[in-house]
Amino acid sequence: MLAYLFRRILYTLPIMLGVALVCFSLVHIAPGDPLVSVLPADASVELQTQLRTAYGFDRPLPEQFARWTWRALHGDLGLSIASSRPVAAEVLRAVLNTLRLAVVGTAIGFVFGCLFGFVAGYFRNSWPDRLASMLSVLGVSVPHYWLGMVLVIVFSSQLMWLPATGAGPGGSGQWAWDWEHLQFMLLPALAMSVIPMGIIARTVRALVAELLDQEFIIGLRAKGLTHLGVFRHVVKNAAPTALAVMGLQLGYLLGGSILIETVFSWPGTGFLLNAAIFQRDLPLLQGTILVLALFFVLLNLLVDVLQTLLDPRIARS
Repeated sequence: MLAYLFRRILYTLPIMLGVALVCFSLVHIAPGDPLVSVLPADASVELQTQLRTAYGFDRPLPEQFARWTWRALHGDLGLSIASSRPVAAEVLRAVLNTLRLAVVGTAIGFVFGCLFGFVAGYFRNSWPDRLASMLSVLGVSVPHYWLGMVLVIVFSSQLMWLPATGAGPGGSGQWAWDWEHLQFMLLPALAMSVIPMGIIARTVRALVAELLDQEFIIGLRAKGLTHLGVFRHVVKNAAPTALAVMGLQLGYLLGGSILIETVFSWPGTGFLLNAAIFQRDLPLLQGTILVLALFFVLLNLLVDVLQTLLDPRIARS
């Protein structure tokens, strides 16, 4: 087990370096001048030169990448061009907000996705199978940002049960796990959960249907094992795959929540990325993308380890 874990960590290191290189390159390839948002329209050439020197934009790109990577290894992601605040602090606050939302959304999607998937796979070609499959297809097909707007119209504007935007009462950025703050999370978390729910449900349904046709399941039934006992064996064999899909969906929600966070004005990484793109804030954009990408890589590593703990055959292979 330790050798497998060490090998997986070694595989992760070059991936992280490649992620940093791609992140840096893509941001610099994009057209536009990053200093436009802070320079006045009548800025002199001397002022432009001073700002470019201060932010290091006057140096060759390989040197910029080396300096940026070295500082990032020490936790320094630079200063935001728009706000002049440390990028690391901005990204950390936004990542925590997005992580809370993504974990709750993924948990909702995982619970209902597994429920629909196991029901559909265990009762194939029946009305529960057709109903669960229909719900999973709807979850994958419905745009989550459109669903978010519908939820706001129904539960905020018409019924006035839940708040429409923000992450806390009075626009507060402080978070607490109480009902006063959780009610701000319910609508965006529900909107985010529909895609993971549909994907997990379809994956689990196909996996359970395949497992039920395996010889060891037929043998367990021939030995007189009850339906509950057979179901436990199916769950145990389907758990590693379901866990892997859940980990991938959590990573996707961390990086792909920009539309949901914009609809609900949730102060997470998606909202931060949206602001950085429109303000052409290169340090903030680079730092946010890098942290999200590295988090996704580490999340995959964690899922691999958990899969190995659930199924030791993975490490032996």
